[in-house]
Amino acid sequence: MIKKSLVFLLLPLLLGAGVPEESQTSKIKWLDFNTGFEKAQKEGKIAIIDCYTEWCGWCKVMDKKTFSNDTIADRMNEKYISIKFNPELPGKYWAGSDSLTGQQLLMALSNNKPSGYPTFFFFVPQDKKMFQVPGYKDVKGLNEIFDNVERYQKEVILKSP
Repeated sequence: MIKKSLVFLLLPLLLGAGVPEESQTSKIKWLDFNTGFEKAQKEGKIAIIDCYTEWCGWCKVMDKKTFSNDTIADRMNEKYISIKFNPELPGKYWAGSDSLTGQQLLMALSNNKPSGYPTFFFFVPQDKKMFQVPGYKDVKGLNEIFDNVERYQKEVILKSP
């Protein structure tokens, strides 16, 4: 009887149910796709679209380790329009006058070549160019991507009449 009681007491702890996961409030000003994409175009800022799912382990690591970094959060809030997009959730997304499902939007963003989760899309409004960057990125890796996308945007702006 003691063994059974001990198993019932320890099982929740072993499965992680006894320790609530710390929930961190995001420092990043995330927007939904429809609001954020329109805002990026109006303000001329690069949109970063974090394409994630609820079951994606690496997406959760990005949220916990990369997006919680003060340098990353400050840079995203200052220079980007940050969009969280889960293509598995029901909803209508607008691309111009077309209404799309989450899966249809994912296919449109990825040019019919989705690459798994997490995937980041960078939209540069000055020339309407979309860059797809798949996979987990640590702070250093994401900062390097930011440098490259910002450099690209600067070149586009300098070349425009």
